[in-house]
Amino acid sequence: EVQLVESGGGSVQGGGSLRLSCTASGLTFDDSDMGWYRQAPGNECELVSSISIDGSTTYADSVKGRFTISQDNAKNAVYLQMNSLKPEDTAVYYCAADATPFLIRRLGRVEFSPRYLACGTRDQYIYWGQGTQVTVSS
Repeated sequence: EVQLVESGGGSVQGGGSLRLSCTASGLTFDDSDMGWYRQAPGNECELVSSISIDGSTTYADSVKGRFTISQDNAKNAVYLQMNSLKPEDTAVYYCAADATPFLIRRLGRVEFSPRYLACGTRDQYIYWGQGTQVTVSS
């Protein structure tokens, strides 16, 4: 059974930093892309950042230069370092894993969907954590 457990959320003032962690069990980063989504009240669930099996990373334009995704394969953990936080970064942040099998990956590029109506949406090969709240005050 795949489980993703986030930690590290909290409340900070604008300009501050937080580091989110996601510990995975039931999968390995050799076989799965990892990502961070967020959802604020009334908004869609949006992809914030991802890191692929080959180590390549993506960032939403709104967080480029401020957030950094990384992973520790030995600990089966993925991190999101968030600096220069803004009130608009306030949201529940979700860790996600794309465990698309290799045989399917061979057929074409595999990417996280840029958004969902709601985080936690059932999607083939996608696993979600329970979410962690990040609140940034002005």
